[in-house]
Amino acid sequence: MTSNELYIQKIRQDFPILSHQVDGKPLVYFDNAATSQKPQQVLDVLENYYHKTNSNVHRGAHTLSMQATAAFEDARQKVAQFVHANCPEEVVWTKGTTDGINLVASSWGRANLKAGDKVMVTELEHHSNIVPWQIICEEKGAHLVVLPITDEGVLDLSQLDAILDDKVKFVSVGHASNSLGTINPVKKIIAKAHAMGAKVLIDGAQAASHIDIDVQDLDCDFYAFSGHKMMAPTGIGALWGRKELLEAMPPYQGGGEMIESVTFEKTTYNVLPYKFEAGTPNIAGAIGLGAAVDYLASLDMPRLHEHEHNLLTYAIEQTANIPGFHRYGHPDKSTAILSFGIQGLHPSDIGTLLNQQGVAIRDGHHCTQPLMQRLGIPGTARVSFSFYNTFEEVDALVAALKKIVKMFL
Repeated sequence: MTSNELYIQKIRQDFPILSHQVDGKPLVYFDNAATSQKPQQVLDVLENYYHKTNSNVHRGAHTLSMQATAAFEDARQKVAQFVHANCPEEVVWTKGTTDGINLVASSWGRANLKAGDKVMVTELEHHSNIVPWQIICEEKGAHLVVLPITDEGVLDLSQLDAILDDKVKFVSVGHASNSLGTINPVKKIIAKAHAMGAKVLIDGAQAASHIDIDVQDLDCDFYAFSGHKMMAPTGIGALWGRKELLEAMPPYQGGGEMIESVTFEKTTYNVLPYKFEAGTPNIAGAIGLGAAVDYLASLDMPRLHEHEHNLLTYAIEQTANIPGFHRYGHPDKSTAILSFGIQGLHPSDIGTLLNQQGVAIRDGHHCTQPLMQRLGIPGTARVSFSFYNTFEEVDALVAALKKIVKMFL
């Protein structure tokens, strides 16, 4: 084995589920864009919390509460460092990317949008970065405008100046497409949006474990991402926002923790970030996300990003000669996603048949129905890689696809 192969094999040992079998066949897990698998290092932290420190945070003088609070806030500090925030107060715990976008749309949007204003999204967006903006636009009398894509599956920047006029008050764009893998030129979009006076949110769901995130370098106003796509538990995520913007925004939800004082006549609100964290939070999830950040920091991520790119390149090469195979999107810059169809087969049939051979992929519209309408298809079969995947697993995928084609076409 090469040194790189040995490194990947060592990493794979951190993930217990990768030794699992499906119908007597070794699991080949290629659904990482939906959720990543979890390393033992994260699972151990979760187990330790529930076994030894389980308690509510910020609300008790006893030892367990103080230990839980310390671990909870330490995780916030780790996430702040992960995205290069100025301070931990700029990091708000959420349920995930969807929750973070809804928070900004409801809070910032309700306070700032008015009739006739515009919000710009793109044709590549996940439903989570479309529907919240539709809801607030309808409520405020604002309009949703869409930056289209080219036939290659990349944003058509030639139309950006025409769409991004002075009526656009907010821009919300994905860092990378969950359907095609396209990495968007977000820095350029952010700069142009700011020049027009608009604020910008970046949906980082597909970027968190594949792209280095530096909110200072991006110069965005908000950045939302999910823990479960970067080796952490489900149900936890974070929203980073500029401190001055978060301070000016009204609370998203009311309840415990987000208050300073309550009377029947008036309520005053807590300081950041607690103003946006009503109720008992996902304490274990936050601590697990902190552990995931630690785990990723322990790895040679540039090396692993290159490995993911090499897996994608190899998969593209190996599937090119499969009869009827068609790749959707040809972006120059992409995360490790191969979205495809096979002539004569429905994407759901491809997914089912691959599953029978131990290969787990995603099929359907991937919560990007407007994109699928643009492509003129009902959906795709999507292979999404993580750094723990191997070239041998790609070979298993290709062999399974060739068997399917031979059987049915």
